[in-house]
Amino acid sequence: MQNSATPTHCPYCALQCGMNLTPVPDGGVEVTERADFPVNRGALCGKGRTAPAVLSSSVRLTSPLVRSAAGTLVPATWDEALDRIAEELLRTRTEHGPDACGVFGGGGLTNEKAYTLGKFARVVLGTSQIDYNGRFCMSSAAAGGIKAFGLDRGLPFPLEDIPKTGCVILVGSNLAETMPPSLRFFTELKENGGTLIVVDPRRTKTADQADLHLMPRPGTDLALALGLLHLVVAEGRVDEAYVAERTAGWEDARAAAMAHWPEYVERITGVPVPQLREAVRMFCEPEAAMVLTARGPEQQSKGTDTVGAWINLCLATGRAGRPLSGYGCLTGQGNGQGGREHGQKADQLPGYRKLDDPAARRHVAEVWGVDPDSLPGPGRSAYELLDALGTDIKSLLLMGSNPVVSAPAAAHIEERIKSLDFLAVCDVVLSETAALADVVLPVTQWAEETGTTTNLEGRVLLRRQAITAPEGVRSDLDVMHELADRLGVEKGFPTDPEEVFEELRRASAGGAADYSGITYRRLAEENGVFWPCPTQDAGEAAHAGTPRLFLDRFATDDGRARFVPVSHRASAEEPDDEYPVLLTTGRVVAQYQSGAQTRRVDELNAAAPGPFVELHPRLAARLGAAEGDPVAVVSRRGRAVAPARITTGIRPDTVFMPFHWPGEGRANTLTNPALDPTSRMPEFKTCAVRLETVKS
Repeated sequence: MQNSATPTHCPYCALQCGMNLTPVPDGGVEVTERADFPVNRGALCGKGRTAPAVLSSSVRLTSPLVRSAAGTLVPATWDEALDRIAEELLRTRTEHGPDACGVFGGGGLTNEKAYTLGKFARVVLGTSQIDYNGRFCMSSAAAGGIKAFGLDRGLPFPLEDIPKTGCVILVGSNLAETMPPSLRFFTELKENGGTLIVVDPRRTKTADQADLHLMPRPGTDLALALGLLHLVVAEGRVDEAYVAERTAGWEDARAAAMAHWPEYVERITGVPVPQLREAVRMFCEPEAAMVLTARGPEQQSKGTDTVGAWINLCLATGRAGRPLSGYGCLTGQGNGQGGREHGQKADQLPGYRKLDDPAARRHVAEVWGVDPDSLPGPGRSAYELLDALGTDIKSLLLMGSNPVVSAPAAAHIEERIKSLDFLAVCDVVLSETAALADVVLPVTQWAEETGTTTNLEGRVLLRRQAITAPEGVRSDLDVMHELADRLGVEKGFPTDPEEVFEELRRASAGGAADYSGITYRRLAEENGVFWPCPTQDAGEAAHAGTPRLFLDRFATDDGRARFVPVSHRASAEEPDDEYPVLLTTGRVVAQYQSGAQTRRVDELNAAAPGPFVELHPRLAARLGAAEGDPVAVVSRRGRAVAPARITTGIRPDTVFMPFHWPGEGRANTLTNPALDPTSRMPEFKTCAVRLETVKS
């Protein structure tokens, strides 16, 4: 590669911050700011600045590994490793049928990889059993958005609109730590006279910025939103003209909300009635306002209904489909948006088409050159797929995920993975999941490959290759090409990412997430393009993309948004005498997701060296725990131990653990796999636990 700076994007969260990469003599790259990208304007968090550390051969995989007869992983040639995978997948399919082969992807894969992985599962393996870890992140928001608006895109407007609105309710997001460069938009909001309301059971660094901080009991966000809507109705703040002109279903949603009077909601949530009234005043008085949700309200067994309740609040007050207003989801993973649009999700085909839609099957089958009837139907959701490992699913191909750390009831999932007949993992590092595999393939990283991602705004971006991967490392596209060839499909799996993207454009054309008007050239010249961006007829100007959705109509048959009547219900697991405390989980600023990559960076480990249990002083006093003492957190699924971190910034009935670490401090040993009935999202954000002191 040339030694000039290459403009590209960060490998981590869904901001996809712009950065420049310049090769350095040791074979790595230097990160410098890229002020021209509007999402971060040059700002980078510690994870982005230190991302090149994972490019080092001292921390990453550089050779395929195959499990020997002695049970250890040993280096192998690429042909040996690929032959082994193909043989095992073929054996499984022959002996048990195609659905005995599972495929599990990731929200960090580029659009090209996610698209090809879905195609590989359905065309080469013929299996319905494919899903991805994005199911654990944004699926409830996606389901809620589709019910209300007919379309799911994380944000229906660019981040640059946030400072110009009048009020933002930020629900269950600690973006000051999870995506720090985005905090400037909220700082500018306040500088412009707007207000910020933060909903979180902890007083986080984000909550410190709020004009009003509501601290509900974990698992009660649905009741909170319904209580606010009740007050909107009772105080005469409904935008009746907007409701009549642009929505449907208001009367049923109104009746459901009126059953949640303020005092009742205070008893459920712990949020005082005066704070509920103040939140309604702050939200309704400005001309424009927004509600933004993240994993807090979404990672619940009632996450879809909870999102629906917050959307209902926006619709009743006329705060959707209007300039500087709307509901949005702060997508988490780097390509969490694009990853769920193009076919690695159990029920979807490229372009956000539904797998059980005959017209969608015909369109995609024509692009792929196969019979529509040959495509399998919808398969299991992520947790259900993982739970079936070793029973219905005998072999698994896994790319870009580490479920041994990231899945709920992680000890159980670890045992399911160990029970497989065969596991193949493609990864950058030897993650905790890869360490259990029969074959591990070392694959390229962000700086070593070209491809597209779609950030939380729905802005499709071009990541560019800046350096050459080490010898012995290949791309995921190479892997799928070679496996397809070995399994008898010689065509249709190119290794050039731009060639894959050109096919993705055709496959997505006419779908909800239409990329057909987007090209690599446009992405490079225009700093990204917002979908939908359909191809124009010959002679017409190129479609400009769609930064702001729903301004004229919603994506429903009649153009109206839908109110969805919802009511509060308890979490799947409430505290009792045996497990009297609530656990909630989340991230810290210096680590990312399962930590497989960030835990290999010295600077990040110095800032966040390990797990902890955050608890209120009153709870600590009852337990007899001091700062730094080891504390055991026990749920019905297992036990985790970590040092106590005592703070008044958390509810006395709640403890918090970050989920980045394996071993005895693994937070997801404790979490509840209870699923939302619509999104199939597990209930990561609340479960019942008890605390125990640990004798030294």
